[in-house]
Amino acid sequence: MRRAPAPPGPDEDDDGALLLRWRDGDERAFARLVDRYQDALYGFLLQRTRRPALAQELCQETFLRLAGAADGWSARGPVRAWLFRVARNLAIDHARRHATQREESVAGEDGHALERHADPADGPDAAAEGELLRTKLRAAVAELPEEQRDVLLLRHDDGLSFPEIAEVLGVPLNTCKSRLRYALETLRGHLADLERDRAS
Repeated sequence: MRRAPAPPGPDEDDDGALLLRWRDGDERAFARLVDRYQDALYGFLLQRTRRPALAQELCQETFLRLAGAADGWSARGPVRAWLFRVARNLAIDHARRHATQREESVAGEDGHALERHADPADGPDAAAEGELLRTKLRAAVAELPEEQRDVLLLRHDDGLSFPEIAEVLGVPLNTCKSRLRYALETLRGHLADLERDRAS
């Protein structure tokens, strides 16, 4: 049986405090956590699965697991890193179980943060060229080794710090930095190839 909600303290917006308030009966506290992270988690999962319905399902499962973990939260660390770690593990487990092929990436507002959006004022040719560039860049990101792609998405799409990424992936801090460096070097190579193709 849930206890009466505790009165908000000075750190009421802190993730851990919100989770503990929800554990103590404040339903709105958990809703605030969901509002805070659902878009970022969904985007991260969509990049991994390429399937909107599956990304939504795994996102919901991630929050259900957070709710179930509330009672013993004190030793679990930062909420944001925990959420992304659970989401990543759920996506990996699903891929292993179902061995599904990746579908085409969903474009539009769910696109990758590294993409360059064409300015409509540049005209239809520039817009078409920009869309082609985005498509090829998304394909290049999808082809990165999984460990490099995860660091890239967590850093550039979701804004996690390197210590948070290290916690999500369970690897040393310097490993995260080197993986990001290799990923960016690979993408720069793809972009250079595209520029050469355009110039030829």
